[in-house]
This record gives sequence, C-alpha cells and structure tokens, in this order.
Amino acid sequence: MPTHIRVLAALPAVLRRPPAWSLVALWTLALGLWGLSRHHTVWRDEAATWQVARRPAADIWHLLGQVDSVHGLYYLLMHGLFTLFGPGTTTLRLPSVLATSVAAACVTVIGRRLGGSRAGNAAGFTLGLLPAVEFYLQEGRPYALIAMGASISTLLLVTSLNGRESNGRWATYAATVAVCALLNWLSLLILPAHLLTLLLARADRTTWARWAGAACGATACAAPLILFSRGQAQQVSWIPALTWHLLIGPAVLLALGALGALLDRSRPRRPSLTSVGLPLLAVPQLALLGISLVQPLYLDRYILFSMLGLALLIGATLDAALHAVAARAPRTRPWLLPTSIGAATLALLPQLLDKRSPESRVDDVLAVAHDVRRLKHPGDAVLFIPAARRDAALVSPADFDGLRDIALAQTPLASGTLKGVESTPHRLRGQLATQHRVLLVTDSPDLARPPTAARDQVKLAVLHHRFRPVADRRSHGRRVTVYERRP
Repeated sequence: MPTHIRVLAALPAVLRRPPAWSLVALWTLALGLWGLSRHHTVWRDEAATWQVARRPAADIWHLLGQVDSVHGLYYLLMHGLFTLFGPGTTTLRLPSVLATSVAAACVTVIGRRLGGSRAGNAAGFTLGLLPAVEFYLQEGRPYALIAMGASISTLLLVTSLNGRESNGRWATYAATVAVCALLNWLSLLILPAHLLTLLLARADRTTWARWAGAACGATACAAPLILFSRGQAQQVSWIPALTWHLLIGPAVLLALGALGALLDRSRPRRPSLTSVGLPLLAVPQLALLGISLVQPLYLDRYILFSMLGLALLIGATLDAALHAVAARAPRTRPWLLPTSIGAATLALLPQLLDKRSPESRVDDVLAVAHDVRRLKHPGDAVLFIPAARRDAALVSPADFDGLRDIALAQTPLASGTLKGVESTPHRLRGQLATQHRVLLVTDSPDLARPPTAARDQVKLAVLHHRFRPVADRRSHGRRVTVYERRP
C-alpha cells in the first residue's frame, strides 16, 4: 500500500472528510476576515462600543444607569476583550466574524437535518452572502452575536422536535435565548417564531410544556432589563416612522421566503425547512413592523437573526433548482452546488467589495481625528456639533492632545453618558469670547442637520459673527473647520 494512502487511512475520519458545517464555518470566517479593518476606519455606531469598552467596569455600570442599558452585557464583554487584547479594529470586529461563522455552521446542520445535505449546505454557504449579514459580519456591535444565539437555540429546538429531547437541551435553549435577550431584548421575537414552528410541526404535549417553561424562564430573566430600558426610550426617538418606502425591503424578503417555502422538497418531514425557516423569517419581521405602528423601532439590525430563516429557505430554493438540473444531467450533480455558490459570489463581488470599503458606512471617526491632528495649533479650542461628534476625541484622544474642549462641563466618564454634559448657552458664549482659534468638528454638509439644541445654535452664531474660517477639511462623513477671531 502506498505511503500516502497509509497516512490517510491512519487519520481520524473527521480529518479525512471534515463535516460540511466546518467547511461552511471556514468559508464564512474567510469572508469575515477579508478586509476586516475597512482601511482602518471606525464609524459612529462602532465608536460607541470602542469608547465605552475602554472604560473601567464600574464606569460602564454607571453609564448603563443613565443610557444604553440595552447593550450593557455586550459592552462588558467588549471591555473584557479590550482589556485582554487591546483596542483595535480586529478586537472590535472579530467577535462578530466568529459569531456569524458559528451561525452559518448551525444553519448548515439545521438545513441538512430538515432538507438533506444539498439544501443544508446551500443554506449555510448562502448566509454569509446575504446583504444584511455581510454588513454586520464585520460590525463592532452585538447583532451578529444575537444571530449566533438564535441559530443555536433554533438548532436545539429542531433537535428536540426530532425526538432527542432532554432537560439539558431545554435548559441550554432557555439560557441561550436569555443571553440573546440581554444583548438586545427584541431578540425575544424569536420565541413567537419558534411557537409557530411548534404548531406547524405538530409538537406533542411534552415538547410544548418544556418549550413553554424554557420560554417563560428566558423572558423572566430579561424582564428587569426590558422594564428598566423603557425609561431610556429617548435613545431610539430618532428612528423614523414607518412609510411605504420602508416596507419595500421586508416585502422583498418575505416574497423570497415564500418562494422557498413553495419549492421546499422536505414537506413530508416534521419539522421541515418551511416550518422552521418561514416563521424564523416572517414572524420577527412582521412583529417588529407591528410594534413600529405604536413606537417606531423598525431597523433591520434588531432582527438580523431573521436572516437565518431566509438562508434556510434559499437553501430549499437552490435544492429544488439543482435537483431539476441534476435529473437531466446526472453527471453534473457533484459540481452543481459549488458552481452555484461560486457564481453567486462573483455576481455579488461588487457588493462584497463595497461592504469592506469606508464608504459602506456614513462616516469615519478616525479620519476626522487625523484631520484635527494636522490642523490644530497649541492652545486651540475645539467644539463639537452636535455633542455626539465628541466620539472622535473619545476614540482617538491622542489626536486631540493640546486642544481645550471649552463646551464640556462634565466629561462622559464622570457624567455616565456617551457624549458628556456641556455648558449652558450663556456660559458657552462667554468662553468663546476669549478664544483666538477654534476647531469645529461636525458632520459633512450632506449629512449635517440644522442644530436644534440652544447651545449648538449659540456655538454657530458666535463663530459666524466673531470668527472667520481659515481652513476646512472634509473626510468621509465628517468635517473640521478652523476659525480665527476677526481683526
């Protein structure tokens, strides 16, 4: 026997032929690691994670009492990672990449159990190519982690419905759903999706009872956070009300899901790809739309986990299409799925490149910080309009060394806020009167909104009447203007 054959035979079976989910996980991991730094840029949402994660744990707890309690667990997790590995774009985004890889692996296993190997593999490879998933695959926010938890809980549900129930699985299910809810309690919308799956799969009484206990336990764990965070509802007051335009995206997703359900070849099975995938896609989408009729909350990132259902249904669609092709050309069977995924990747290449460019986000806090470093002089003052643009100084404080933040009355750390507490308009006017040079950090003209806060109106009024612009630098989404006092 040749040596190389003996070596292969000696290897464990898992190394000779690795499971499909591992190949999908590696594929998704490669997609996530590709262009991870986005040319060393950080946008405003990630800046919130960055600056909070660098605070001491006690100060993070102080912040959560004032604002952003809904993201408390995530901030504490990132604080631990920043402490261990240091702040940087890799530390910031790698958790989302790893989480999405796990989610893709779980989708593969679910799909293979419900619809066969080709449907499962197609679903797993598809997940990382979905536009919404591509965006949050490399995002320093908790939404990919929630999607991972949703995929694990769905896999546990499917396992139980397939007759392998145990108290340990249901306890893990409850814990997983609870952790997701602590990352963002809107993830509890997965529970009505799973309820519909139980109905469609005609679960027995024992399964219903165990699921109900697990669901109630997870909800009870999240209830204190839900009640407390309701007092911070002003954080989401900026979310726009529903319009017909906003309904186009969900309608397209639901139409794609319905097509997959129609083409699902796993109907004889209980549960099926349809009974798991369609509720997972449709229920969170429709439920959040319904909630938004009362209070606008519809943002795709809050229900990113619904893309798991879409991936399963696309897997069903591809399986049906490739089955039809293979029936006419049996010899092409081994190459159909790899060819299809390769063709889809090439077709989506412009989108994949776009998601890895700085232009995929509305701004870049590091770029404006570098502009400030080049434009500042010793003794200059700095102003931010709105105050939230102070995030550039909080993420990259070295670039603001030597500048006096004359509007700041109480630092973000001391006040337990994201942007600090600024002086009164009257005090601001007096402070500006003593300055010779002022750097104004604000949004670029295409993103800037007319200031509504009285202190911001005073900043602009004094700068326009007593100062003249001598330099202006615009970077992606942000702007720095240097003002000198008029003679």
